[in-house]
Amino acid sequence: MDVLIVGGGPAGRALASACSARGLVTSLVDPHPGRPWRATYAAWADELPVDAPVAVSTSKARVFATSEHRIARGYAVLDNERLRRLPDDVRVVRGLVAERGRRHVVLRDGRVLRAGLVVDATGASGRVAQHAVGVVVAAEQALPFVVDDEALVMDWRRPPDAGSPDPTFLYAIPMPGGGVLLEETSLARGPGLPLPELRLRLRARLAAHGVALPHDEERVRIPLAARPRRGAFGAAAGLVHPATGYSVAEALALAPEVARAIADGVPVDRVVWPARARAVHALRRYGLAALLVMRPDQVPEFFDLFFHLPENKQRMYLSGRSDLHGTVSAMSALFRTADWRMRARLAFTVQPAKAVRTPG
Repeated sequence: MDVLIVGGGPAGRALASACSARGLVTSLVDPHPGRPWRATYAAWADELPVDAPVAVSTSKARVFATSEHRIARGYAVLDNERLRRLPDDVRVVRGLVAERGRRHVVLRDGRVLRAGLVVDATGASGRVAQHAVGVVVAAEQALPFVVDDEALVMDWRRPPDAGSPDPTFLYAIPMPGGGVLLEETSLARGPGLPLPELRLRLRARLAAHGVALPHDEERVRIPLAARPRRGAFGAAAGLVHPATGYSVAEALALAPEVARAIADGVPVDRVVWPARARAVHALRRYGLAALLVMRPDQVPEFFDLFFHLPENKQRMYLSGRSDLHGTVSAMSALFRTADWRMRARLAFTVQPAKAVRTPG
């Protein structure tokens, strides 16, 4: 075969489809190819390629930090079934990988698979991560939190019940079938805020409006500071945005370019990580480090400053992974508008480990 992709998540399947479209003989290793995906994948609508499998979308978004911000930017939830779909000529191999090389893979059952190139799309790992617990409720039950044709990207208002000072936010997006996903989210913390604490806070938010917590829940863990692995794609390649946890839109957009590089014999890393993208990622990781040393009360203040920026500057930081000038411009604008205490946090991100309480 020409290419073997290890990992059957959104990034791996997007790349397998793109390689197939390039005429490459493609296989994909997935330990559970028939297992439904429980995760919900979403993105800013303008970050997605035109052929992305969107299930439901909104025309606007909203953030509540220490004040309310309305954002004229669409938000989209992806269709997992279409996201999973592969061309008929992509061979799917069920198995767990015991050893992986540049041109071969050894599965735990002893099978050896060889290819012109092996691409790692197995996801990321790391101590600092975003955690969330979410449930789907009926749209009318979600009206106290989010209205029709709107995504609630962040609501940092403290829930009625919380067992620690760590800040968390409510995330609310429409789902296929008419429901709404409500997630209590810990943005960045190492180690993660315990799931029982997130569940407690979500239950308290719902109970304040007479809504019982459903039994079925979605659990989220997204490593934010994982180092990119060589010859990888998706989260394994470090495509996770350190400030937001988003990566799927980036993977969908990059997959055709990476497939073209593979067909032309160009190293995958050269496409995924050009010099400007590496510089932007380093700045975003610096921003994550600043968040990790902020006091709990400063985190909502930080996001209030950020969403007071002009929308074009917000986009420069949230999107545009190779836009070095835009990223620097957005970070500089935020620094200029901050008071001296926030500037100190942004400028000096390194503190003794035992003195740091990482925020939610």
